[in-house]
Amino acid sequence: MQKTTRHIIFTLVLVSLVLMGCAMLPTSEPQAPALSTSEIILTSANGDRQALQENVEFTNGQATGVVVQVFPDQIKQTIDGIGTSFTESSAYVLAHLDPADRMKVMQNIYGQDGANFSLTRTHVGACDFSVEGKYSYAEQAGDTALTSFTIKEDTEGFALADHPGVKDTTYDLLPMIQEALKIKQSQEDSELRIIASAWTAPAWMKDIEDYYQPMTAENGWQGSGGSLKPEYVSTYADYLIKYFQAYEDAGVDIWGLTPVNEPHGNNGQWESMNFSPESQSEFVQHHLGPGLRDAGLGDAKLLIFDQNRDGMEEWSNVLFPADKENKFIYGMAVHWYESTIGVYEDIFDMVHAKFPDYTIIHTEGCIDDLGKPAPADCWDPAGRTETNWFNNDEFWWTPSASDWAYAVPWVGDGVKDHPLYTPVHRYARNIIVSLDHWATGWVDWNIVLDQQGGPNHVGNFCGAPIMIDTESQDVYYTPIFDVLSQFSRSIRPGDRAVQTAKRIASLNDDDIHFCATINEMGMLSVQVLNTSASPIDYKLEIGDQFAEIHIPENSVQTVRVEL
Repeated sequence: MQKTTRHIIFTLVLVSLVLMGCAMLPTSEPQAPALSTSEIILTSANGDRQALQENVEFTNGQATGVVVQVFPDQIKQTIDGIGTSFTESSAYVLAHLDPADRMKVMQNIYGQDGANFSLTRTHVGACDFSVEGKYSYAEQAGDTALTSFTIKEDTEGFALADHPGVKDTTYDLLPMIQEALKIKQSQEDSELRIIASAWTAPAWMKDIEDYYQPMTAENGWQGSGGSLKPEYVSTYADYLIKYFQAYEDAGVDIWGLTPVNEPHGNNGQWESMNFSPESQSEFVQHHLGPGLRDAGLGDAKLLIFDQNRDGMEEWSNVLFPADKENKFIYGMAVHWYESTIGVYEDIFDMVHAKFPDYTIIHTEGCIDDLGKPAPADCWDPAGRTETNWFNNDEFWWTPSASDWAYAVPWVGDGVKDHPLYTPVHRYARNIIVSLDHWATGWVDWNIVLDQQGGPNHVGNFCGAPIMIDTESQDVYYTPIFDVLSQFSRSIRPGDRAVQTAKRIASLNDDDIHFCATINEMGMLSVQVLNTSASPIDYKLEIGDQFAEIHIPENSVQTVRVEL
């Protein structure tokens, strides 16, 4: 046999043996491509304002220590948005700026390069954050046909003779909303969903025939907002529908509606009107729901309740079963004022488990009683000065707000729910935990207020994400604004919440909070809050990969990962 032939045979045998050996080797699953963060954004007490941190790589394996687990394949609720509110008070404060300066502020709020808020709220008629209050859109008593209906109050501006600091006398609530929509329409991401809430019906429709009756010695310190007279229940439904149509005619589509703000009332401190769960259910099923449908407004998102989270179970048990056939109701609106630290996520879970087809949207929250001194016989544990929150980031990052935690007899054991708290923590904790427990949206209260937390026609001064000195025109973006902006920019309408879990090792349960959402492009956004005074090194675990991430003390972090 020739040498060349022997070489060919040897080579063929060798190749055969190699192939046979490869076939005998154990097979393994192909490794998923290594993940990496696409951006990490940080807002912190150290002065970071939506600052970019260095990206990190993921490695294979199971994490140990402090672990934030995210399960992108376990999809939960669809997000409606993150945002803040339009009020007459906000419009009034903005009217004190030159139009060009005002536009810069509005771009920062609604522009695609700003916070780009997608979910918002406004009031129907007067509320406490109206400049003078006590008005409606139908002031003619007995006008059941509502021929006198007009939204002029929202458009007529503020006369210079009565308001000498105003720079734009034509600016008002409706022009503010129209300006925001104009900003939105000029950009690719144009979503702005507006929820409307009435604080009260016109006075003549109510049994007290007034907007509210304050607490006095004469009425036994039992103030009231009153209730609808039976003969005007259907007229009130028509009134709300008229509002929808009038705003639509003005180029503003209202996305959602609540029958009334805070149906339990507020002891007659400002505009209000009472409903019970049963009376609101009757109003929705027999008046407002059919009225919206017959007016061609059946797509409006009707939200019930619109008050504190601790009442969710009672109201849902009455209103949701009654809606089984008609399906008028989209979900439930809630506020946070029953506790400065509690989120009531156990009640969220309970309501969702029982009524999974209905949404939960947080429609109002703010730093309450910010500009009000403690009563003369009380001790203010915050030790606040008149405006020590203005141009002072420290106030917002430390336990500085006290709400109702004055040392007063009526607080009693309730002080445990209203201790001193850190404003940024309250916002970030509430948003993160709510979204992690079935909330589909979260809305702040006034987007802009003056340096005192007003104007408010009954002195109910509160904090706002943006506060403006109406004399100097100094615009202060509080850390709250950056937190809301950071969330809004990375959590958009249509995103889906995903399941999370945590192993926190030796940390306290309140030290770290987080939630996660994913968009249709596969971008995962994880929001993390570190409330502690120490930095935390945690592992973000996704599937069989994890990344080591550092979050500084007292900070809010957004971690984005493209899957």
